Amino acid sequence: MLPDKRGARRVSFERAVPANMMAIDGTWQRACTVKDVSDSGAKLIVGGPVLGLPFKEFFLVLSSTGLACRRCELAWVNGSEIGVAFMRHGHTKATKAMIAVSHPQ
Repeated sequence: MLPDKRGARRVSFERAVPANMMAIDGTWQRACTVKDVSDSGAKLIVGGPVLGLPFKEFFLVLSSTGLACRRCELAWVNGSEIGVAFMRHGHTKATKAMIAVSHPQ
């Protein structure tokens, strides 16, 4: 077995955790499950095709209310599994926009 070269310790889930990926501007959404996670990123299993989706920046939405989310960028793709890196921008305008899309007035 090859040693893990990632700096952050990962937590694997016995059962994958359901989540959603959503474009920063809300133009697309895709169901996924979280297979493992660390402070710096996660491994996701994506429902449906991933080719053609703009993965430069997107949100990983972890709650049904949309309030628990992480801003991500694509790190790698292997079939239906993708690796994402968490971006460290804090509560930016894009994060506030995502919350507004999730909770229309």
